[in-house]
Order: sequence, then C-alpha cells, then structure tokens
Amino acid sequence: MRTEHGHDLRHHGDAEVRDDGGSLVDLAVNVRADTPPAWLREHIAASLGGLAAYPDGRSARAAVAARHGLPVERVLLTAGAAEAFVLLARALKVRRPVVVHPQFTEPEAALRDAGHQVGRVLLREEDGFRLDPAAVPEDADLVVIGNPTNPTSVLHPADAIASLARPGRVLVVDEAFMDAVPGEHESLAGRVDVPGLVVLRSLTKTWGLAGLRIGYVLAAHETVEDLQRAQPLWPVSTPALAAAEACVGPRALAEAAHAAHRIAADRAHLLAGLARFAPAGLRVAGPARGPFVLVRVEGASAVRRRLRDLGYAARRGDTFPGLDEKWLRLAVRDRGTTDGFLRALQRALTD
Repeated sequence: MRTEHGHDLRHHGDAEVRDDGGSLVDLAVNVRADTPPAWLREHIAASLGGLAAYPDGRSARAAVAARHGLPVERVLLTAGAAEAFVLLARALKVRRPVVVHPQFTEPEAALRDAGHQVGRVLLREEDGFRLDPAAVPEDADLVVIGNPTNPTSVLHPADAIASLARPGRVLVVDEAFMDAVPGEHESLAGRVDVPGLVVLRSLTKTWGLAGLRIGYVLAAHETVEDLQRAQPLWPVSTPALAAAEACVGPRALAEAAHAAHRIAADRAHLLAGLARFAPAGLRVAGPARGPFVLVRVEGASAVRRRLRDLGYAARRGDTFPGLDEKWLRLAVRDRGTTDGFLRALQRALTD
C-alpha cells in the first residue's frame, strides 16, 4: 500500500511471515533467532505470580540506569521503542521535525499521526547511506536518526551524530540494534554532555521479546517528565519489567556481547556469499554493521516472490523513504540457514 507521502510507513517485516508466511525461513524480521533463551523465559514466567498487583517499575528503572551509569531520573521505561516514538510525537512541542532516512518508519508515522509536518533528509546510496550532518536543516528542532540504522545497517560515528545537537533542538537517536554491535563503540547512551539528546533502546531484538514489548528512553530529567506525563498509568507490564531488569544484568550483558560477536561473524559469512552474486548485479549497501544487510538487485520484487516459493521470507525495501523496489533487507542468521538461503537466491536469480 502506498500513502500520500509516497511510502507505506506502517509496513514492517513481520508482515512477510504472517498468515501464509508462517512456514517460511524468516529473514524479514530482525529479532535474533532462538530467543528468548530458556533462562529468560523462566525468569519471566516466575514473575507471573505477581500479576494481581499493579506493576512497580522502580527496580527495573534503577537497573537500566545502573547499566548506563545514569541517574534514575534520566530513564523512562516504555512498551517497546515504538511507544517512545509516539510519546515523543505527542508530548514535545516542536515546529520543524526532521527524520533522517532511510530508517525505521515508525518515528515519522508517529509524528504525522500527531499532526506534525515532517521533513525528510534522504541519505544517498552513492555515499553509502552515511550521515552528512550538513544535510540536516539548521532550523530543525527535532531530528531523528537510527544507529546502526535500519534498514541500511550503517553505523554512524557517534561524534557525527552528536554534532547535530543544537540549543533548542531535540536529537533522537534510535539505538534499537546497538547491542548487536560488538563493544557498542558508537553508542551515545550514557552521554550527558550532548544537549537535547534522547536515546531509545529496545530489548526486543537481541532477546526475542517483540511480543512482550519492552524498551526505554534515556534523556534529560525534564524530557523524561514530559514523556511520562503522556504515558498511561502502568504502561509496562510486570512480566516486561522482570525482563527489563534481567536483560540489563551482568549475565545478560555478557551473553549479549557474545551474541554480538557471533552476529558479526555470521554477517561476514553472509556478505561473502552475497559477493558471489555481484556479476548478476547484486550489491550490498555498507559497510554493514547491524544484524541485517541491505541489498540492491534488479527485479527485487520478483526475486522476493521467488524466494517465498523456495521457502524464504525477505523484507521488501520500497516502503522505506529513500529506497525503491530494487532493495531487499536480509536478517543475519546462522551459517547453515545462510547457506540454504544462498542456494535459494541462486535459483531465484537464475530461474
């Protein structure tokens, strides 16, 4: 479905595997495979005995604050990062919001739903979709950017993003996939020296909790208070709070760090396999640093349909502003899954 803004901002990867796509190998959704781990499922299940009481987020909020070395007043727990985008759109009094694309489309959708006129900064394929700070209008009072960016998998330098900060400007950085980057070395989470900075984190991607809805905002106390006033009462459930506290603990952080290195190795394997299709005109945006890659290929829509017939779901790219029907996004999976996919891709490109 196309919209009056040129793209279906409400289309997401899960649409590829709903209904008749449930039996497909899922390369369309960027949730880490084989999650949540057993220990996390058991921890969440243990919280169910407290369902009769109203949720109390104080312990989870303190745990998130400690994980990033911040005072608890700078943390807001949300029902996933998607809720945070809605809160920002509804609570902040901004005149000229700008979204840096291609990126996750929910921020723009939320802003438009709240009545804002949204400007777009389109990063260029010929620049590798890297951020050009000079392309952001000087009078923008809200700037939204992802890092690493979905769907391009580009990891922008933290200093380049921080250079977008201005007095009177809110700078929103979506770091939903940052914990999949070894060392999180370009993260702005925990920074208190960047004026107007708002960092969003999701716990649904690395830990496989998309159905539970849990994420958080890191921002100045005044911004957190503004967003909190726009939230309903008890916005995060008791099981989600239990998950949040567990996922920022030492055991989880060590497991996530290990997973990030494994994802990097699996991504390298996928990229090496995709390189074999360069003579067929396939190219990869990059360098890729997230748990997914963006590829450009002629006839991508037909290729995606052939892949479905062969048992694999890929994410269409034309719903992202700045991309068209020649793009596909592929989640990074284990080597066995990738090898099967590459064989299917060979057939999809030659049949």
